[in-house]
Amino acid sequence: MTTTLDHLAPALSVRQVLTLERVLAGEPEVVAGAAQLDRAVRWVHVAEAADVGVMLSGGEMVLTTGVLLAGDEGAQAEYIQSLHRAEAAAVVLGLGRAFPAPPDVMRRAAERCGLPMVVLHRPFPFAELTEEVQSRLVRRKFAAVSLSEAVRTSLTGLITAGAPLQRLLDEVAQHSACPVVVTNLAHRVLATAGERPAVDDVLRDWERIARQAGGTEGDGWIRAELGGRGERWGQILLCGYRGDTASGRLLADRAAEALVLHRMLGGNSAHTWEEQSAQSLLTDLVSGVVPARQLLPRARAAGLPVNRRTFVPLVVRDGDPAELDRVLRLLGLPGLVAELADGVTAVLLSLARDQDAAVLTANFAARLTQTVVAAADPRTAWDDVPAGMREAQHVADAVASGALDLPAVVRLKDVHLRGLIRLLRDDPHVQSFAERELDGLLCDSGSGEGLLAVLRTYLATGRNKSRTAQLHHVSRPALYRRLEAIQTRLGVDLDDFEQAASVHIALLAHDAQQA
Repeated sequence: MTTTLDHLAPALSVRQVLTLERVLAGEPEVVAGAAQLDRAVRWVHVAEAADVGVMLSGGEMVLTTGVLLAGDEGAQAEYIQSLHRAEAAAVVLGLGRAFPAPPDVMRRAAERCGLPMVVLHRPFPFAELTEEVQSRLVRRKFAAVSLSEAVRTSLTGLITAGAPLQRLLDEVAQHSACPVVVTNLAHRVLATAGERPAVDDVLRDWERIARQAGGTEGDGWIRAELGGRGERWGQILLCGYRGDTASGRLLADRAAEALVLHRMLGGNSAHTWEEQSAQSLLTDLVSGVVPARQLLPRARAAGLPVNRRTFVPLVVRDGDPAELDRVLRLLGLPGLVAELADGVTAVLLSLARDQDAAVLTANFAARLTQTVVAAADPRTAWDDVPAGMREAQHVADAVASGALDLPAVVRLKDVHLRGLIRLLRDDPHVQSFAERELDGLLCDSGSGEGLLAVLRTYLATGRNKSRTAQLHHVSRPALYRRLEAIQTRLGVDLDDFEQAASVHIALLAHDAQQA
């Protein structure tokens, strides 16, 4: 992706030129082509020759007194046609001896061509206007070169230092002073940067913006394609850029170059960026730091249906995020998937109100193997989703230590005492209780660990000796000896319900604290 600075060097519009103090001294009046005053002026050219068009390359504002055109209406019309063919930006005619008033032939021809025609009612040194505009253009071009190099240098430095995608986008947003949005080809938002209120305003209106994303740039909306080797995979948008369009395009192109390089060097893919976007959103939902209402535009822009939906928060332990996402797609279930921590993945399903959430959740869980799927009760209000995500995470935590005989989808009602203990695990009284009850096994880091494992299975199976022996691959007599050793060390009788329950609670608390 290469862009010449000559092509992108910022220009002045015809309208901007007419507001210059030196031009205003000549009392300019637009007599034709008023709708085209935003044309870019690339250069200013003084020319009296009737065939001036052959000397132009496009974008020039041509200054003339018309001295060679006076009295020849055919030459006047051809003069305007020549400028139009050469794609001149505008023609400025100084009124005087040749034309004391705007010539109708030139005015009508300019109007037909859509060429801005301006007359100066007071004598005006063309050299002053040429000097003023040329100096401004040179300064703007120098500023464009400086901007280009500054952006390229800063972004390259970040990439070399191994900075993440978000850091690059923050740098682009700082240079552009406007929201920056990265999308995939389906116009789903992968990442954003900029002042949070401004970004939220963009995301709230994202459906309309996404529909126009492939249209003509305007009003500061500037985009650059992301891709390489003949493949497009996204775009970056500057949303509401306040500088001139050429500088914005230059900045967007430099940002796009950096993002493509970042992807190539870091092994990143558009899919990875989608995962990062989902991870940021779901992490904010779980944490509750950002109000759910403020996260709604981000969810909608990420492609999650949010209007009149039923939301099912899930947390999957030991599941591969890519596999979970594949299963969602296979079942046709809209949702977001993101890894919250090692071995812990959040899934937020968005279902139509008439769909059976329990059945679809069970179908999803049935497609997975060797995983724990923890589910919260469905939510119909978006504001309730964060609490649902935290409920699912709590359920997943409660079964993390390997409870036996779990259903395919574990809910709050399935974790019973284990769930309560997980909530109280950081209480110092609970910690002291667990250490006191299990001290006889905890003080021995050797055989104590093996006996703890037997005790854990024995209590989890409801004190079923046959099942415990089977699970630990030992004979019944060997298991009896171990149970006797456990009771001796702890000073308890495991056949006594209250004492067994006390040890069981202590063991659950110990496991929760270790987790």
